[in-house]
Amino acid sequence: MNDDAARPHLFGMTPEDLCAALATRRIDCSITEARRLLGHVISEGRTDLVLRRPPRRAVLQAVDALFDRERLEVLDRVKDGHDGFVKYLFRHRDGALTEAVRIPLEKPGRFTVCLSSQVGCAMRCAFCATGRLGLTRSLEAWEMVAALATVRDELATDPSLDALRESGVTPRVSGAVFQGQGEPFHNYDAVIQAARVLSNPCGGRITQEAITISTVGLVPQIERYAREGHVFRLIVSLTSAVEEKRKTLLPVAGRFSMRELVRVLREHQATLGKRITLAWVLMRGVNHGEDELEALSRELGELSIRLNLIDVNDATGTYEMATDEERIAFVGRLHAAGIATQRRYSGGKSEHAACGMLAAKHRSGSEATNLEGGLA
Repeated sequence: MNDDAARPHLFGMTPEDLCAALATRRIDCSITEARRLLGHVISEGRTDLVLRRPPRRAVLQAVDALFDRERLEVLDRVKDGHDGFVKYLFRHRDGALTEAVRIPLEKPGRFTVCLSSQVGCAMRCAFCATGRLGLTRSLEAWEMVAALATVRDELATDPSLDALRESGVTPRVSGAVFQGQGEPFHNYDAVIQAARVLSNPCGGRITQEAITISTVGLVPQIERYAREGHVFRLIVSLTSAVEEKRKTLLPVAGRFSMRELVRVLREHQATLGKRITLAWVLMRGVNHGEDELEALSRELGELSIRLNLIDVNDATGTYEMATDEERIAFVGRLHAAGIATQRRYSGGKSEHAACGMLAAKHRSGSEATNLEGGLA
């Protein structure tokens, strides 16, 4: 392990955290100085410590000596020529590989970044490429923030966005979603810390409501999340409301029953007073029948919910996308039952889009495509 790996990283800190960390080393740092430092490093994406309005010399020297501020290595960038999704593959200091995706939003020039929270995943969902990788380790908060910062900063030099700039629009990242590799609530503390940094005016400068955290349904962590009163958006992956079917698709359902999950979702809804968003990975012949509608009405009828319908993207071909006819019929039945839906576009299909695919490609060495030279 090198010296940098042993030092706390500035990308994992809010100004209050930096002040506290310096205080433990008997170095007095004002909140104003901490804000300037972190704004320079995180918000502005600078690796130097040459500030326009520098803090006191003692503070600057201490930060330089005691804290890390280096970035992750970008191993690969793959852009989908059809929809503009850009997938990044990062290599971490221990050699681990994780991914992030730059996703264009409907408003021109606005993007959200899908972030990984772990190297691999322990949940082993039947239709997920990351689940087949297994879990290596959880990411630290700074690694997640660093991934977003790299994606954000490359917007400034992406030539494919020149037309937007010429029209007077400055491309920027306005959202983040923890829905890449890993189960975010299996790495709860680090993910919440990363979200705090990303939403800080001296960090990612993303509003809390534009940060989404996804979970496959870890009941104790959802309870904690509700108790702590976070206002980041929460999405719970349901995919099936039929108990036995859900256990097959999402093994975590064998640990936490639908009854337990509905109970904590009710508590969460009572805390926020907002509709609960449930992710539903739609699969041909699997989870769009009358049995699902009946189970949804029976199990979640008392909740105000919205289903985010996502087309499955299974590289093995075990699970296939539902046909247009199946999807339309399912949506019609849901709406008739008073259940709101939203179809979430699954982009980058031609370029290893599903979580874990790009990392698996590099692990196996089965393909030689490497676009490290820049965005296509």
